[in-house]
Amino acid sequence: MQLAAASSFLTILQDDIVLIQTHTHSILQIVLLNLDHRETVVSNAWLETLLASIDALPKETIRQEILSPLVSKAQLSQSVQARLASCRILGKVAGKFDSSVVKKDLLPLVRSLCQDVEYEVRSCMCRQLEDIARGIGLDHTKAVVLPELVELARDEGSTVRLAAFDTIINLLEMFDSDDRTRVIFPLVKTFCEKCFKADEAVLASLSFQYGKLCHGLSACFTEEQHLWFLEFYKKLCFLGLQHENGHCESQAYQLELENKYAMVRRNCAYNFPAMMLFADPNHFLSELYRTFSSLCHDPEISVRRTAAEGFHEVVKLLGPNVHYVHKELVTLLQDDSLEVLDALLNHLQETLELATSRGEGVGPESKLVSVPDLVPALVAAEQKAASSLRWRVHERLLHCYACLPRVVPADQIYFRFLQRMFSIITTNNVLPVQREAARTLCVFLRYNRKQEQRQEILTKIMQELGQGRSYWNRLRYLDLCEITMELFSKSYFCKHFLIQALELVSDPVANVRYKLCHMLPRLRSTIRLPADKHLLQQLEFCVRKLLCREKDKDVVATIRKIVLELDKMEITEPYHKRHERDLLDQKKEKEEALLLEMEMLERQQSEAKLVGEKHIEKKRRDSKTGLSGSKGMSGSTSGATLSTSAGKEMRKAKLARSRSLSSHPTTPKMSNSSDKTLKVKESGSCPGSGKSSMLAVNDDTMRPHHYSVASSSSSLSPTPSTSSMPVLIRSNTSSSVDHRGNGGKDTQSRKLSIQRKSNSFGMQSGRE
Repeated sequence: MQLAAASSFLTILQDDIVLIQTHTHSILQIVLLNLDHRETVVSNAWLETLLASIDALPKETIRQEILSPLVSKAQLSQSVQARLASCRILGKVAGKFDSSVVKKDLLPLVRSLCQDVEYEVRSCMCRQLEDIARGIGLDHTKAVVLPELVELARDEGSTVRLAAFDTIINLLEMFDSDDRTRVIFPLVKTFCEKCFKADEAVLASLSFQYGKLCHGLSACFTEEQHLWFLEFYKKLCFLGLQHENGHCESQAYQLELENKYAMVRRNCAYNFPAMMLFADPNHFLSELYRTFSSLCHDPEISVRRTAAEGFHEVVKLLGPNVHYVHKELVTLLQDDSLEVLDALLNHLQETLELATSRGEGVGPESKLVSVPDLVPALVAAEQKAASSLRWRVHERLLHCYACLPRVVPADQIYFRFLQRMFSIITTNNVLPVQREAARTLCVFLRYNRKQEQRQEILTKIMQELGQGRSYWNRLRYLDLCEITMELFSKSYFCKHFLIQALELVSDPVANVRYKLCHMLPRLRSTIRLPADKHLLQQLEFCVRKLLCREKDKDVVATIRKIVLELDKMEITEPYHKRHERDLLDQKKEKEEALLLEMEMLERQQSEAKLVGEKHIEKKRRDSKTGLSGSKGMSGSTSGATLSTSAGKEMRKAKLARSRSLSSHPTTPKMSNSSDKTLKVKESGSCPGSGKSSMLAVNDDTMRPHHYSVASSSSSLSPTPSTSSMPVLIRSNTSSSVDHRGNGGKDTQSRKLSIQRKSNSFGMQSGRE
C-alpha cells in the first residue's frame, strides 16, 4: 500500500493533476513524514517521490519544507537511513540554488557527511559531490570539493575510494591542467597500483572507467606517463589468464575471483576503441594488436561478446590498416557461442563493408579487398545459426547477407550462397527466416551482373517456388513477389514475375488463392498502360474467374472486397503519392539500366582481354615457327651432300606430312594405293607394267583431293605455300615416272631438286 501510494503521488505531481500549492500543503507533508518509515524499501520509494518532486517545487518551498528539517536529519544522532536520504537530497537541491546559497547553506552539511563515521554515508555523499561541484562552479570546486575528494580517495573503505575515483573521473573537465598534473595524476596512479595488487573488487569499476580516465588526462601526460597507463591497461586485459592456481581458501573463492577477473577483461574489451584513440591507431600493430587478439580469443564468452560489440569501432579507427584484424573477424564469425555471433550482427554489414574497402570508405566505388576465409566463415556462421533453436539470430544473419554483393565477388555469391537461400526457403520451418531468405535472394538477383546466372536464378524460382509441388513453396513465391515489387522496377516485375503469379489463380489450394486475392491491388499497381494492356486483360480475366468459379467462402468474400478496391484505385489515390511512386520507379529503372551497362562493359573488357591474350600467344607461336623454318632452310642446303638412302627417307617423311595437311580423311583404298606408291619409290626392281598401273591409280585418286585443299587454302590466304601444295605431290609422282623411264641416269640431280622443293614447302607451310 505504501509503494502504491508513493507511485500515485508521484503521478499526480508529474501530470499536474492538482495545483502546486495543493501539492505543497497536502501531499508533500505525507511524503516527508514517510521518509522515516522503518521498512527500507518503503522509505526509498518515498525518497524517490520526493526527489522527483523537487524539480517542480518552487525554491521557497524547498528552502522551508525540505532544507530546514534536513539540518537536523544530517546529524550523527539520526539513523543511517536518514543520513543517507540527506545525502541524496543535498545532491538534488544543489542545482536549484545559486552558488552563493549552496556554499553558505549546503557545504557545511556536505563536509559533515563526508566525515561521517559510517562508510556507507561517506560513499553516498562522495557520489553527490559531482552535483555539488556543478552547483557551486569551477572556483569553489577547486577550493572546496577537490580536497574532499583527495581525502576520500585515501579512505580505508574500498567503496569510498571507488566512489571518489568515479567522481574524480566525472569531474575531470572541471579541473585545469595544473590540478590534473599535480593532484589527479599521482592520486589515480596510486589508486590503480593499490587496486591491482590487493583490491580485486575495485578493479571492475576501475577497468570500466579506464577509457574515460585516460582520455580526460591524456592532454597533460608526458610520454612516460602515457606509456605507463597503456601498459597498465594491457595488464588488465590479461588479468586472470596467466593466473597460477595456488592454495586458496576454497573452491568457491577461486570461482569468485575468476568471475571478477572476467568482468575486468570484459570492461577492458568495452574500452578498447577508446584505448585505440589513446594509443594512436597508427601504432595499433605494435602496441595493441596482441591485446585485441587476446580479447577476441578470451575463454570467457562475455569478453568475446563485448569485443564483438565494439568490433566495428575498431575497424573504423584502423582505416587503411583494417587488414590487421581480418583474422579476428573470421575468428568471431566462427565462434562456438551464438551470443558472440549475435553481438557481431549488430553492426555486421558496416563491419564487412569497412573490412573490404581498403579504408577508402564504404560504397560502390571502393575497391574490394579479399579477406582470407571470410566466405567459409560466413557459411559456417549461417549453418550454426540454422542448426540452433535461436531462429531470430538466423533471421538477423540472413538480413546482414544483403550486403554481400558489396563485399564478396558475384561468382562466390552465386556458387556459395544462392543454393543455400533456395534450401532455406523450401525446407526451413520458421516463416520469418524463410521470408528473410527470400529477400536476400532477391537482393542477390538484383545485383548479379551475369545474364546467364540471372536467367538460371529466375528459372529456378519459377520451377521450385512458382510451380513447386508444395503449396507452402507457392505461398513463398507470392511473398517473393511482394519483395520484388519493392526492390525492382515495375517493368522488371511484370516481365519476369507477374504472369506466374496470375497463373496461381487456378491453384488447387485455397490458401494460395486467398493470398493472391489480397495481392491483386498491388499487382494492378505494377501494370502501366497502354504498354501493359495485355497484362491488365489477363489480370481482369483472373478476377472474373475467381468471381465465377471460386467455391471457397473465404476466397469469395475476399475477392468481392478486392474488386471494390480495384475499382477505386485510380479515383481515391492522391496525385502526389502516385507521382512519388512513379519517380521511385524511374529511379529503379535507371539503376537496372546502369547495372546492365556495367555488365556489358565488363563483358567487352573481358573479351578484349581474351583477344589480346590470344594475339600475344599467336605472335609467340609465329616467332617459334619462324625459328624452326630458318633451321629447315639451313638443313636444305646441307642436304645436297647426303647419301641416296638419306634422300629416300627425307622424301618419305615429306610425303607423309603433305598427306597429314589434308582436311578430309582418306579412304582405305587411297591409303592402300599410297602405301603401294611408297613401296614403288623405295624399290626399283618391280615390273614396269605393274608400276605404271599403280602410279596411275595413285595419281588419279590423290590429285582431286589435294587440289581441293589447295583451292580452299588459297581462298583463306593467298600465299605461295598454299598454291604449291598440289605441285609438290605431282612433282613426287612425275619424278618416279622419270626414274622408271630413264633408269638411273639422272637420279642424283632429280633427287636434289625434289629435296629442295620439299624443304621449301615444309618451311612455307610451317610459317602458315
